[in-house]
Parts: sequence; structure tokens; C-alpha cells
Amino acid sequence: MKKQLLAFFLTLATCLGLYAQQPKKPNASEIYESIKKLNFLGSVLYVAAHPDDENTRLISYMSNEVKARTAYLSLTRGDGGQNLIGPEIRELLGVIRTQELLTARQIDGGEQRFTRANDFGYSKHPDETLQIWNKDEVLSDVVLAIRQFKPDVIINRFDHRSPGSTHGHHTSSAILSVEAFDLVNDSSKYQEQLNSTTVWQPKRLFFNTSWWFYGSEEKFEKANKSNLLSFDIGTYYPSKGLSNTEIASLSRSQHKSQGFGNTGTRGSQMEYIELIKGDMPNDVNNIFEGINTSWTRVKGGEAIGDILKNVEEHYNFQNPSASIPQLMEAYKLIQNLEDTHWKTIKTEEIKQIIAACAGLYLEAAADTNHATAGSSVQLNIEAINRSNANINLQSFNINNTKTDKNVELANNVNQKFQESLTIDNLQQPTTPYWLTSKGTLGMYQVDDKSLIGKPETPRAFNVTFNLTIEGTPISFTRPVIYKTNDPVKGEVYKPFEIIPEASAKVAEKVIIFDNDEEKQVSVIVKSGINNLKGQVQLAHPKGWTVFPEKQTVNIQHKGAEQTVVFTIIPPKHQDEGLITPMVHVGDQIYTRELIEIDYDHIPFQTVLLPSESKIVRLDIKKIGQNIGYIEGAGDVIPESLQQIGYNVITINPENISEETLRYFDAIVVGVRAYNTVDALKFKQQLLFDYVANGGNMIVQYNTNHRLKTDHLAPYKLELSRDRVTDELAEVAFLEPKHELLNFPNKINEHDFEGWTQERGLYFPNSWSKEFTPILEMHDKGDSKKKGSLLVAKYGKGYYIYTGLSFFREFPAGVPGAYRLFANMLSIGKEDIKTDNPLND
Repeated sequence: MKKQLLAFFLTLATCLGLYAQQPKKPNASEIYESIKKLNFLGSVLYVAAHPDDENTRLISYMSNEVKARTAYLSLTRGDGGQNLIGPEIRELLGVIRTQELLTARQIDGGEQRFTRANDFGYSKHPDETLQIWNKDEVLSDVVLAIRQFKPDVIINRFDHRSPGSTHGHHTSSAILSVEAFDLVNDSSKYQEQLNSTTVWQPKRLFFNTSWWFYGSEEKFEKANKSNLLSFDIGTYYPSKGLSNTEIASLSRSQHKSQGFGNTGTRGSQMEYIELIKGDMPNDVNNIFEGINTSWTRVKGGEAIGDILKNVEEHYNFQNPSASIPQLMEAYKLIQNLEDTHWKTIKTEEIKQIIAACAGLYLEAAADTNHATAGSSVQLNIEAINRSNANINLQSFNINNTKTDKNVELANNVNQKFQESLTIDNLQQPTTPYWLTSKGTLGMYQVDDKSLIGKPETPRAFNVTFNLTIEGTPISFTRPVIYKTNDPVKGEVYKPFEIIPEASAKVAEKVIIFDNDEEKQVSVIVKSGINNLKGQVQLAHPKGWTVFPEKQTVNIQHKGAEQTVVFTIIPPKHQDEGLITPMVHVGDQIYTRELIEIDYDHIPFQTVLLPSESKIVRLDIKKIGQNIGYIEGAGDVIPESLQQIGYNVITINPENISEETLRYFDAIVVGVRAYNTVDALKFKQQLLFDYVANGGNMIVQYNTNHRLKTDHLAPYKLELSRDRVTDELAEVAFLEPKHELLNFPNKINEHDFEGWTQERGLYFPNSWSKEFTPILEMHDKGDSKKKGSLLVAKYGKGYYIYTGLSFFREFPAGVPGAYRLFANMLSIGKEDIKTDNPLND
């Protein structure tokens, strides 16, 4: 039965992910729930630091049970984490996690907001976090989010009173929320915000506590709970056929890049929130006690409430369109409200309900998924009313151009039109707004201040359908989209994007020259138009030689690519720098790379980033040739090792045998492989036997949570949460004469320069005497850590465990990381075979 339930929820989560990319088509039960939410005028803002920090159980409960307008303010986009579904890291991972949050909110009913804070990686203390983030700017963004959303209640995920006990980003999110609570109603603070919004004062601020923050369930049971509110968030929704916790699990399962798939739970479950600021409700089960959440909250709202209460009480599940006349009356009254905040929110809500009751389908689909500035595309416009409501299409606006139609939308009669959309010559390409300008380590640069806080860049092209419903004018705006038929997936939607005439990228992001011999480097040019003609050159650092100076490109078809090859000659000695392809088309120069992110659970994404590749002339020696690689949670270690001349073959864990292993000089296990690859628990002894027979085995970092095996190493080895987050932290050599630091490359302090984001993570903190610790390092104010690089002789070979973040340093082209890894691969291998029958 468990397996059947697991299969059901996985299938449903997948369907919801695909569905999230298509227009919503609510059923009668969903419409009714929306009507109940229309009659609730209260809001909750949940605040935390990262994608995945949010409590989806509580967000879903507030949205679906309480019917409150609910949003999650994630201070960052999660750029600093790891990616379990693909190779994207940093900015691109932030794009993925942004969309995962948006998809999650579509499932649990919440909204999504952000600040400009950049997830720069793990931080041990909020003091460090707030210094790197620029505290005042992030605080201003939190204040702005509260002023714009105007929550009655704020709930923090983390405790502001416990700095240093958890991730610095976590505590910082709570600290900033607490400070913002006292600032948002002060018109002297962040006055420029008041040009577009107004001051606001939330009623209450809570901390979403649990037994975990008390140390144990026993301590929590004994704790004084007089300052806590509690909710049974396990409620079951018959209209959905799901419990609140099942919905929350589906929502959380959208964090696929972090491996947070969840099968869901059922039954009564309690959530607790502790009052931090504001007044305590007398009813410990009612977070909104004392707050008017009815339509009488706003001047002129009583009449609206009377109408909508009648709509709710007499709703016809067999014929939702029967509610349209009264909904239109309420819509007209909402347009007269003086309270612009609730007028805007409830106008959008009631319009969606009216469209759903009428089975109104409005769409504008381009005949291509991307276009360039100055071009024109064909739009296929569709309008259909699937009810007996009296609806007429008066006109539609394509951006600023109005087209009169005056067409009756009779019941179930599809009206289709074709129109041309002309793209302005100055139209900027589509890309996430927070990536258009270069920011800092801790902050994104957002030049257009009106975009701060928005989850994504607003769509540039929309069609507004101007209708009359029951004689009352009403308009609906739909973004221009692209849709096609996939033979496997069926109807597939993509956003309509603007791209440059030309984009280019170097095939490899890091190019390592392990001697002074020249290399051929491929540059891939992609055309955004038909008949692209131009020239390409490579900008390069001084001391490097590139020829020819320019290459001609001639691409006939839009979307096609042409590869040109340059020869690069490195300097004689170690050096590094960046190369950038420059595509000359007429008087324009294009220097950005077009990146497409395509996963089923999120909408298709187009990202434009500066096109740069790092070139490194590396003084490096290595022994051995054939490396077997066991993939973990995703990294570019195999490609990086190939850059320095190794022959790397990926091994399917299911196929590990004595025969397959014996040809390799070393086996490298990918990051978090022992957390994600089930087959490894059955293959450990074969790998240990390989080491005993003279092989090298290098295991990269894993977490101690959900390990697939109890025997990570041939000797005792216990993982911890120890890490060194300062990439500049001093590194001491515990065994300066050890082979790992001397053969075949002499490692010194310069090899630890230029590291990015961190030194390493999840170091072991306990090991048997057979292991030799090689390095010692620590963050400021922290104890010394010796577990970043451990080596043990086992039989004739060597087992190495390392928490050093090679998976970050290799893509950044850090020379010392390559030199040290080459030593790890070469240990004890002065005389080895280099033939490999697997290549025959």
C-alpha cells in the first residue's frame, strides 16, 4: 500500500508540475473555494531566508483553511546551494529555485516575494551575513515587502534571539523581520518607497516554533505555552480529496533541485507560533482574533459582502455560471472602493472567479517561442465562452494598439483571430531582472527599483481582452505565450521571449592548459534571426595569443548555430584570465550567452549572462591516466579532470564489479553519492577490495543525514556538520612532508588562493588511527577543523575522504584545486598501467 501511495503522489506532483506551465482551468469545487477566499480580507506574510525554508504546511493551512491571502518572503533565491537535478549552480540555480518556489505556491495557494539578497553560501553568524548582504538595503526590501503586501500577521520561520546557533542567513531573516515590524509605519524611514506604496502596521509578529527549538519533544511538552498559538494543520479538504499536509507535501516536492520529494502525511498535526510583537489573541486557535477580516473592513464594503455572502450560500456546483450576474454586481461595487489596496487585490480575485464561472478561455499564442527587437510575429488569438452568460468581445489591446471586434461570445462557440505583433527596435532581451547588472557577493543590483521584490521579470508582451459581461465592461489581460504539441507530453507551453540577434559561448567554461602547447577552442554562435552575417573575435588577457583574429559567421536559419574554432597559445608560465567571444553584426557587438533551462516541473527559462570562460595556464604534473567516476548529486568533476588530460569514464553503480574496476588507476565518488545512490550500499566491499588491491579511492563530501551505508570507509569515519565557510581561511599543513602535499606537485599556501564561496563542508570529526589528517583550517572565532582531507593506506592502495569543495573550485578554474586533486589521484602510483580496454 505504501508503494502505491508513493507512486500516486509522485505522479500527481509531476502532473501538477507540468500543469503549472499551462493556464489554470478551475473546476466547480475550486471555484467555490475561491469565492470563500474572496470573502476573507486578511493576510499573512511568512518570512525566511531560502527556498525550502518555508513551512508549506502552515502556508497551505493559512491559504486553504483560514482563506487568508498568504505569501512567502524568501530573502534569497537559493543560489549558494547544491543542485541535485542538473549542472546549474550559482545564478542559474537561483533561477531554478525561484521557479520551484513559484510552482510550489501554485500548489499551496500562496504568493511569492524576494529581496535583493544573494545567497553567497553558508554563514555561521548573522553578523557576517548582514555585513556581506548590506543590512540596510535588505532591511529596506523587507520593509518594502511589508508595505506592499500589508500583512495583518507576520510569521518568522526562525528565532531572532539565537545568533550563531544555525545558518546566519536564517537568523538574519528573523532579525530583519523583527526590525522591519517597527519601521514599516514610520514615514521617515525609506521615504522613497512612499512614492509607490503607503506605510502599514501589522497587528502581530510570531515565531514558528516547534519542539526542535526546545531541544526535545519532552522539553517542549513541559514548556510554558501561554505565549503560543496552536493549529491543527492536518485538516482534510473533501473538495480537493487531499489533506492539508498532503497538499503541503506536494508543494515541498517542487524543490526538486534540493531533493525534497515528499510522500505526504495524514491525520492530526499541530503547528505552534510564539508571539514576538503585538497583542496576544485570547483565542489561541485564532490568529486573526480582533482583526476585521470581513468586507466591512473597507468603506463601502458592506454591500459587497452581502452580495458575495449570497453568492457563497447559493452557489450551484452544477452550474457555476448562475453566480455571474451577482458577481458582476459585486465587481462594479469593488471598482468604487476608496481603499486602493483591497480594491486591487479583490478586483483580480473576482475577475478570475468570473472567468472561471463562465468557462472563459482567453489566449494569445505566438507562432514562435522567441523573437528579436524590430521583428514581427504572428499571434493566434482565441476567445471562448462556455456558459450562457451574456458576453461580448468589444476589442483587444496588443500592448498599446487597440483592435475593435464587437463580437458576441456565444456559448461554446470558439472565436479565433490572427494579428501581428511588432517588437520595438529598443526592446530589451528577456532575462531575470536581477541578473541584468553585475552585483556584489551579497547583493543583486536592480536598476529598476519598481522591480524589487518581484519573483520574476514581468512579461513584456500581453493582450488585454476588453469584454462586456451582462452589460458591464470588464477586461482580462493574458501574456503572449507559445505552445506546441509534443508527441510524448502533448500540449506544451513556453513563455514568449525576446532574444538578441546573436549570442555566443565558448564550449567549455574552464580551459586548462597543463603545458605551453596550443589548444583549439570552439566558439558556438547562435542566431536569433534568419540570415545572420557577421564576424567573431575572442577578447583575451595579455600574454595569451589567439588566432585567427576574427572568424566569419553566416547562419541561414533563426535558432541555428555555427561553431568556429580559434587557436589559443598560453604563456610559458602559470597564468589565468578570461576570454569573451564578441560577435560583430553590423554596428552591434554581442557578448552575452543565451542559456536555456528546461525541466518539466518548472516553466522553460531563458537567461542571458555575460559570455565568459576562464583560461588557466597551469603548472601541474600527474601520474596515472584512467579514472573511473561514480556520479553523485551533480557536478563537473569528470569534465574538469578531462581538462588536465585524464581519461575519465563514468561508471554505472549497478555495473561495479571486480572486472570493471581493475582497469582504473583511481575511482572518484561524486558529491553526496552516498546520500543519493542506493546501489552503492551493495557495492562498498567491491570498492574496498579494489583499494586493497592497489587502487586509489577518493570520496567527496556527503552529509550524515540519510546515508545509504553504515560503512562509508574501510575504517571508522564519522561525518559531522563541520565546515569552513570563509574561502580565504588560512590553511595549515599538518603533515608537510606527506606525499599528498609533495607528489607529483609541491603544494604550498598559494594553491589555496582564489578559492570561491567556501573551503569545504561536512567534514568528518571522528576517525580511526589509520587516517592521517593533512590540513587544518577554521573560520574566525571557530575551533580548528582537521577533517577536510583524510587519507588512509588500506592494503596496497589508498582511501581518501575530502570535504574540500572541489565541485565549486573546478568550475571556477582554481589552479591549486587542480594541483591538489592531481596529487590525490597520483598517490602511490609512480609505476602504473595506462592501457584501458574500456576505450577499445
